[in-house]
Amino acid sequence: QQIRIQASGGLNDADIEKMVKDAESHAAEDKKRRALAEARNHGEALVHSTEKALSEHGDKVGAPEKAAIETALADLKSSLTSEDAEAIQAKSQTLAQASLKLGEAMYANQGGDQPTGEAKKDDVVDAEFTEVDDNTKKSA
Repeated sequence: QQIRIQASGGLNDADIEKMVKDAESHAAEDKKRRALAEARNHGEALVHSTEKALSEHGDKVGAPEKAAIETALADLKSSLTSEDAEAIQAKSQTLAQASLKLGEAMYANQGGDQPTGEAKKDDVVDAEFTEVDDNTKKSA
């Protein structure tokens, strides 16, 4: 006896060869589309994080820095709909540079918000205790 398992809708060698050639011919186009998708994803993430940081900590930076961040944010948002990955990357870089001041302000104020050790005075009392050995109780 002999058992043979074969796919009912299998591809012949000519079909496989054609698909491989099609994939090779579209490799450059696929690479461009991937770069565009990655640039858009990075840009959208940067827009989201910058908007959140600006809404939470925008009052901690000066008006010129805030205006520069908002301008770079608007430029990046408008370029996200384009098909130009390089433009999206350039505007993402511009926004990242503009928002550095916001990040510095966030981290500078973060350290200032925490109470210092001198301002907090706790009355700590040392307690006296006697150590009891469990082994001596059991043997007695």
